[in-house]
Amino acid sequence: MQKIKMTTPLVEMDGDEMTRVLWQLIKDELILPYVDLKTEYYDLGLQNRNKTRDQVTIDAANATKTYGVAVKCATITPNHQRMEEYPELTEKWKSPNATIRGILDGTVFRTPITIECIKPAVRTWEKPITIARHAYGDVYKAVEFLTDSPGEAVLTFRAEDGREEAVSVQKVDGPAVWLAQHNKDASIRSFARSCFQYAVDTRQDLWFSTKDTISQKYDGHFRTVFEEEFEHFKAAFEMLGITYFYTLIDDAIARVIRSKGGYIWACKNYDGDVMSDMVSTAFGSLAMMTSVLVSPDGKYEFEAAHGTVTQHYYRYLKGERTSTNPIATIFAWTGALKKRGELDNLPELSAFAEKLETACLNTLSSGIMTADLVSLAESGVNAKAVDSWEFINAVKACL
Repeated sequence: MQKIKMTTPLVEMDGDEMTRVLWQLIKDELILPYVDLKTEYYDLGLQNRNKTRDQVTIDAANATKTYGVAVKCATITPNHQRMEEYPELTEKWKSPNATIRGILDGTVFRTPITIECIKPAVRTWEKPITIARHAYGDVYKAVEFLTDSPGEAVLTFRAEDGREEAVSVQKVDGPAVWLAQHNKDASIRSFARSCFQYAVDTRQDLWFSTKDTISQKYDGHFRTVFEEEFEHFKAAFEMLGITYFYTLIDDAIARVIRSKGGYIWACKNYDGDVMSDMVSTAFGSLAMMTSVLVSPDGKYEFEAAHGTVTQHYYRYLKGERTSTNPIATIFAWTGALKKRGELDNLPELSAFAEKLETACLNTLSSGIMTADLVSLAESGVNAKAVDSWEFINAVKACL
């Protein structure tokens, strides 16, 4: 069989732990036998990020701006526990996802991967719900500190022209903890435009939610920007028969649970992080969700929305065969290959990626699944738990 040729490289960002193991397995068994794969490789494993003082993450993001399409493996964001597990680390490096999102100034769109034999936990849901997550600022760019005595915190802004504004945050009579976060008008506008354009491209309704009754200036500005940017898309929405509306996030959650699905739910950065996990779990599994970062100028980074599956990795190091679900990582690869094929006018590359996705779904529908899905399968389906290697071999047999 002649391999499918590529003309432009993908930016390949390798990662950590069990997902790194699966990353290589997927390439070896499901991609390299069929595609003459071209990538510009960046090792975003924690040790290499530490070795390069995280320059490798910045380089990978800039390469994505150059080549237009990237595929990323799950990576570790070190906390105190991770510092103990990896004693060679010189500091707690920031989330590589946050760094990449900040450089690309994109929006993350996450959609559950559904199959007929696994029904959503929410009985009313009939179609996937796409979470549109703002990808800059808020708590991910916040500064914080602890104080140990009575006093007052003051938030001060110094303009370049010398003007100064200050507001008292709070006076305290003892130890306290403080956090300051920000966002940029330009990034909020990019977020809004990306959401409206994605809604038009996919012909889906768009919901947006914040808490502007409490955060009247911060969240209120998000709402105002969305309303202003919607004016540029209103005619397209009307022509397609789709709608946009804003609601408080607590009201949105109630609406989501009662809905039938089939729309885009736009959320601020942390809200989108949490709600995408909720939606993916309710549809089946964290490992059954696509995730793509789209920048305002049309750059794409495809990734798995879940973590590095640490517990399975430690079992793997002991020589065990784990039943780790590789679907989200496979779909990160297929998403990138489809987009590369689309941009480079290589229909055979896009067709192969579609074929690989179909092979995955057919394998699952036949009852061959990883352990996380077996208990979710409908009665009447002869579901069988297999390890990751067996599952990938079964997918390969379907190609």
